[in-house]
Amino acid sequence: MSTNLDQIRDQQRDTWDRFSAGWKTWDRLVLSWLAPFGAAMIRQADLHDDSHVLDVAAGTGEPGLTAAALVPRGRVTVTDLSQAMLAVAAENAARRGLRNFDTRPCDAGALPFDDASFDAVLCRFGFMFFPDIDAAVREFARVAKPNARICAAVWGAPEKNPWATTIMGTIARDVEMPPPPPGSPGLFRCAPEGLMRSAFAAAGLHDITEEEVSAEMVHETPEQYWQFMNDIAAPVVAGLAKADAETAERIRSEVLDLARQSIRDGKLGLMSTARVIVGSR
Repeated sequence: MSTNLDQIRDQQRDTWDRFSAGWKTWDRLVLSWLAPFGAAMIRQADLHDDSHVLDVAAGTGEPGLTAAALVPRGRVTVTDLSQAMLAVAAENAARRGLRNFDTRPCDAGALPFDDASFDAVLCRFGFMFFPDIDAAVREFARVAKPNARICAAVWGAPEKNPWATTIMGTIARDVEMPPPPPGSPGLFRCAPEGLMRSAFAAAGLHDITEEEVSAEMVHETPEQYWQFMNDIAAPVVAGLAKADAETAERIRSEVLDLARQSIRDGKLGLMSTARVIVGSR
């Protein structure tokens, strides 16, 4: 791995460790919000009660936690760069009484597992942040058994994800932020049509399918949404850090006003849309 990729990986590990407390605070909301995406992946994973499942970049544990309950005679291993995030995943597994669940800190581009070890490989919202997408898919294919399913979810186009753009778009209008180099890790990096399909095909996967899945992020109030995004989203914190106090307050006011437009039946609901990609080894 090049020095540049090492630096990206190390920076990401530090960021996820730093934000792990925020993810733990909001874990129940996140698990509920993202559940439909994990469910779509698991539906395609062809799990059996004795399947050995790998969940890469699992953060606080999903969809691996759900998979573990479906494979009582099997085992689920979840990985992440951040040991702090995996500690939350282990707590969640213990709380649910899951004994067929373990954690392993590692890099998605250099998985510490033997060839053909897993009956299914899952990765929900990890590919956008991997330094090398193609290397990660090759690793997924390497550790998957013949005919195993590899299932991933990545965020779709920005206009289909107001849960993110409501705040990030406002920050971008008020704060000068240099554009990242093309292809660098980021929330919508994998959104372009065909990008993930091509990566799966290049790794030798076959029977590749794609499905669009949408779900609402629900908050009690716009103020709760603002706090949530400040607690879990590093780009939000980084953007606001570039603003002076007056600008930061104006951004907050604009975001709350925008969020209020999405209140229905007393709750704030912001749409989120992803693409679920599945390929067979």
